[in-house]
Amino acid sequence: MDPVDANPPHDAAGIAADAHAAAPLLNCLLREVAEPVGRAADGVHRLKASGRLLRVRGTRRPTGPEVLTAGTWHPLTHTELVKIAAEELRAVTGLSNSELPAEMLDSREAVAALLTARTHTPTPQDPYRRSEQSLITGHPHHPAPKARGGGPAAGWLPYAPEAYAHFPLTLLGVREDTVVEDGDTTALDTLGTAPPGYRLLPAHPWQLALVGGEAADAFTDGRLVRLGRTDGRVWPTAAIRTVCVPGRSSAGSRDADLFLKFSLDVRITNDVRRLWRHDLLKLRRTDRAVTEAFVDLPGAWLSDRGYRTADFAFEELAVLVRDGLDGHVAPGTTPFLAAAFTEGTDAFPGNPLAGAADPQAWWEAYLRAVVPPALGAFHRHGVVLEAHLQNTVVACDTSGTPVRAVYRDAEGVKLLPDVTREAGWERLVYCLCVNNLLEIAAAVTEHHPGVDLWTAVRRQLGRHGEVPEVADLLDSPTLPGKANLLLRWTGADGADARYLPLPNPIRRSG
Repeated sequence: MDPVDANPPHDAAGIAADAHAAAPLLNCLLREVAEPVGRAADGVHRLKASGRLLRVRGTRRPTGPEVLTAGTWHPLTHTELVKIAAEELRAVTGLSNSELPAEMLDSREAVAALLTARTHTPTPQDPYRRSEQSLITGHPHHPAPKARGGGPAAGWLPYAPEAYAHFPLTLLGVREDTVVEDGDTTALDTLGTAPPGYRLLPAHPWQLALVGGEAADAFTDGRLVRLGRTDGRVWPTAAIRTVCVPGRSSAGSRDADLFLKFSLDVRITNDVRRLWRHDLLKLRRTDRAVTEAFVDLPGAWLSDRGYRTADFAFEELAVLVRDGLDGHVAPGTTPFLAAAFTEGTDAFPGNPLAGAADPQAWWEAYLRAVVPPALGAFHRHGVVLEAHLQNTVVACDTSGTPVRAVYRDAEGVKLLPDVTREAGWERLVYCLCVNNLLEIAAAVTEHHPGVDLWTAVRRQLGRHGEVPEVADLLDSPTLPGKANLLLRWTGADGADARYLPLPNPIRRSG
């Protein structure tokens, strides 16, 4: 087989889509089922089960994959890379899986559709919205970060943040005797007017097109009625099923004073993104614990105030009400999704990390913003924040320097002693150190070579000597890296993390 001849991309968009889709898949392969060979600069890795040699260029987002065949290096298209990955995973695990390769291919096709759509859509002027909608590559260590359920692009593209989507919500009336709600949901009633005997229930148009069964029957028997659409448009955040409801902020013209999170019966990365009953039932307890913790912590928390749904479609039609940014970031500062800092300037124009005049000071300011609230919540309050890049919003001053972290998403929070302190610490280290700090550090190096990364991290962590686990973190040779490729191949539950040891650059020498 000559890989060059197999399904090559013929246009610039196809070549770019291959590169965007291959990078996270290569990161997974090299982390989970391969080992380096020879000098790091050569980029050669051996797949452990088959012994095949792969060669890549770059480290943070590897490109140009090649396989050694009959003594010659042959370039790989994304399709060929998926085939090699599937063969290797079958050999490693002894299991077959037809679903994941299809998701990998779907992810690449989704990237191609997104890149094409962006060429025809104006870039948002609001820098915060631009950051939330910038993640073309997505999760850097997931084999199919942009998969959208395998459906045609026409079904999901109108709701894709990466395509700069904005759209009205569908408004439903749900009969009062079937309403289930908890917490403060009053904000939902400002979106429209329900007829007598009904309560307002906004719905995500994509999710509404997916639901069936009793939810669909409810339109026939009157438990649900259609009330049209919202007057204004919402825009999707990086989470896809969470949308920002625009509104003027007292801090300026920033259009983010309310977020709504919906169910979405589509697999995005590891999970079908439904608002599951068990998570909703514990939502208020979890959110109260985090809200109370942030009373004496730096940074801020976006409260998941409450939810509303229908008893006959509890999960399918649920909507969660979340604080907006108003009141959580100071006037004169600009919020950015932290994950956007790791994107290139083509995907995220105006990236304050790329434009930092003093990158060392920027990095140290970032650490001051994101580390203390996460460690304080854990040690003083038993709250394990899911402090990864997509749950971290960073407010920056007029120079683009980070000044405050805002965390979000009670669904991903764990509380002690619901989980053991040991398990909670491992999860926090993965989210905060591996998923967040290591990724931002790599982006800092890419934009500004020569920044002293790890001395600054050790210094920041050393200020938290009251947390007993910090000393072990500074002395540990490894960090826990989530094995998303093996997790998906073996069909494990997305919340059932599986970790592999990664070299710890934070470790103190000597």
